[in-house]
Amino acid sequence: MMHAKVKRLANDIAFVWQFALDDFKSKYAGSALGSLWAFLQPMVTIVLYWFVFQLGFKSQPVDDFPFILWLIAGLVPWFFISEAIINATASLRDYSYLVKKVLFHIDILPLAKTLSTLLVQFVLIIFAVICFCIGGYWPDFHYVQLIIFLLYMFIFTAGISYITATLYVFFKDTIQVISIVIQAVFWLTPIVWDFGIMPETTQKLLVYNPVYYCINGFRSAFINREWFHPGIGMTFYYWGTCILVLVLGIGLFHKCREHFADVL
Repeated sequence: MMHAKVKRLANDIAFVWQFALDDFKSKYAGSALGSLWAFLQPMVTIVLYWFVFQLGFKSQPVDDFPFILWLIAGLVPWFFISEAIINATASLRDYSYLVKKVLFHIDILPLAKTLSTLLVQFVLIIFAVICFCIGGYWPDFHYVQLIIFLLYMFIFTAGISYITATLYVFFKDTIQVISIVIQAVFWLTPIVWDFGIMPETTQKLLVYNPVYYCINGFRSAFINREWFHPGIGMTFYYWGTCILVLVLGIGLFHKCREHFADVL
């Protein structure tokens, strides 16, 4: 009995993984550069931000660390969070023909979209490591903690995606609202600006931003070369929020799923 369950779970994981790979390939099918666009777009964005902030606004090194590397360490996790949510929000509409199939497990659609974005994230992390090596900062054992932050980001974005994908089925304006919210979160999170420039009272509020946890975690691994531990209380807050979002997302998805086929 147990063996059958394990085998079924393994088959389900393999199916979701293959579906994510197929989704990734189909997204750029027919374009001249194909899947390369998935990696070129964030890299060009990094260059543009560097040009604007360092060459335009004359941004100085942050804590004596090169601004471009500091910027990369913050933007790489953000690219995953923002892209995963945007892509997964449209998952049910993108695959509406599958939603209408009685035997297809539509639960995997937002998850597969999130997973396909994670593939790009792995490449961007390698890109970041190469940039840091060129700058003279070689990897060390603190990079291991990136696994924790990747897991956190995956769970958090999957939970958000189940909520937004459900809402988008019934409200077409959802994607526009999500885009605005993502822009707001981007500027409210210390990704392109230094957390230390804010007043202490503002800092105390900003740390409750769930995205702050993974951004700071990436910078702790890449730049500070230390284990990022915001304290037991805040760690429980971040992971508790993360799991709560996932539970609420899955709950909303399952409550509304029987109506998806009628609307799409």
